[in-house]
Amino acid sequence: MIKEILTNKWFKFITVGALYTLWVIWLGNFWWLIGLAVIFDIYITEKVHWAFWKKKNPKGGQQTKFVEWVDAIIFAVIAATFIRMFFIEAYTIPTSSMEKSLLVGDYLFVSKVAYGPKTPNTPLSFPFVHNTMPLTRTTKSYVEWIKNPYKRLKGFGKIKNNDVVVFHFPEGDTVALSLQNQSYYQLVRSYGRDRVWEDPRNFGKIVARPVDKRENYIKRCIGIPGDVIEIKRGQVFVNEKPQYHFEGMQHNYVVKTNGTSINPKALDRLHIAEDDRTVFSSGQYMFPLTDTSAEKLKEFANVVSVEKIEEEPGEWDSMVFPSDKNFPWNVDNFGPLTIPAKGKTVEITVNNLPLYKRIIHVYENNTLEVKDNTIYINGEVATSYTFKMNYYWMMGDNRHNSADSRMWGFVPEDHVVGKASFIWLSLDKDRSLPGKIRFRRMFQFIR
Repeated sequence: MIKEILTNKWFKFITVGALYTLWVIWLGNFWWLIGLAVIFDIYITEKVHWAFWKKKNPKGGQQTKFVEWVDAIIFAVIAATFIRMFFIEAYTIPTSSMEKSLLVGDYLFVSKVAYGPKTPNTPLSFPFVHNTMPLTRTTKSYVEWIKNPYKRLKGFGKIKNNDVVVFHFPEGDTVALSLQNQSYYQLVRSYGRDRVWEDPRNFGKIVARPVDKRENYIKRCIGIPGDVIEIKRGQVFVNEKPQYHFEGMQHNYVVKTNGTSINPKALDRLHIAEDDRTVFSSGQYMFPLTDTSAEKLKEFANVVSVEKIEEEPGEWDSMVFPSDKNFPWNVDNFGPLTIPAKGKTVEITVNNLPLYKRIIHVYENNTLEVKDNTIYINGEVATSYTFKMNYYWMMGDNRHNSADSRMWGFVPEDHVVGKASFIWLSLDKDRSLPGKIRFRRMFQFIR
C-alpha cells in the first residue's frame, strides 16, 4: 500500500510541486510558478521529453549504463548546485588571519540560511568553481550576459557581534590577475596606478569582477551597523566597551633568549606553525602568540623576554583605512569610527569624505566629484549622505597578520556570503599522514 502511494504519479507531482511552491515563495519571484507546468508535464501528462539524453521509451524498460551515469551526474550537479547556492557551501581556510580560532587547513561548512542566501548577481557560470575555470589562472568561469540586482532571501537571523563571517572581498571589484591574492588598491598605493596598469608582466591584466565573483574572505564581525569602533594599543573597544577576548586571539611578540635556540618540538607543542616562526638573529624570534602561549614561553629556561609588538598612537600607517593624513591611524590605534547603517544620514565634508567615498561611489553606485572644496553627488551639491545599505567591520583574530577592515574599511551587506558554522575536516600542512589529520578539531562548531 505504502509502496503504491510513493510510486503514484499524482503523489510525486503533489510532493514535488509543494516543495517547489515553497521555494518560489521564499524566492519572492512568482514568475517562477510557471515551473509548475513543467513539473506537471514531467509527472502527469508527459508530453515533452525533458530527459533528452536518454530514450523516451526504451525496449524492455532498459537504459544503457552510460545513460544511467549521465542521468545520475546531471541530477547530482543540479542538486549540489542548488544546495550550494541556497543552503550550505564548503570553504577552506587558506591563510593564518584567523589563527588560532581557525587554522590553515580547516575545512568548513558555511551556512547561507543563517543570514539568508543572496541570489546570484551572475547566474550563468560554470558549476562548483568560483571565478576562474579549472586548470587555468585567468579564464573567467562566468559570463555577464545576465546580471541580477542584489537580493537577499529571508534567513534565520542577522549578523551579530563576534560572528565568524564569510564575505566577498570588498576591494575585489578590480583585480591584477598576476597578483590576485593582493588588493589592487594597495598595489596602486604602493607602486602607483601607472606602474600597475602599464606593467602586465609583473601585475597581469587588470579586470573588474561583479560582487558575487570576488574572492571569499573569512573574519570575525567586530562591529555591526551603528556600532562605534575604536582600537587603543591593540585592544578593540565596541561602543566604549572592551571586546570579548577570544581564546584563539593572537598578536605578534618578540621573543629573546640567552643566545641559544628554542627547541622546534617545544614550538610544535605550542601549535606555532613553521611558517609563523621568524628568526631575526641568534636568540631573537618573532611569533604570533595567544596570551596563554606567551605566558608559557616566558617559563622556558633560555627565554629572557617576551614582548608584544605595538605601534604607538599617532604613528600614521598610509596602508591603513582610509589612507588619509587626516586620520593618522595604524593597526593598533584606530578610530573612533561609527559603522554606517541603512537609512542613517551623515554629514560629509572634504575632510571626512575619505571615510565614505568608496561607499558612495563604488558600493552604492553614485557619481562623486569634488570641485573647489565642494562635494557633488550625482551632479548635485551634497553636504550629507543617507546610506542605502548596512555595513560591517570585520577583523581577523590573528591581529598582526590579518588583512581586514583596518586596511580596506567597511564590508557592505551585499558582500556577505554566510556564517562559518562547522569544521568537518582539518589537515596540518606541516605534517604527513596520519599525523596530518587534526582529529581534535574535527566536527567542531565554530564560535
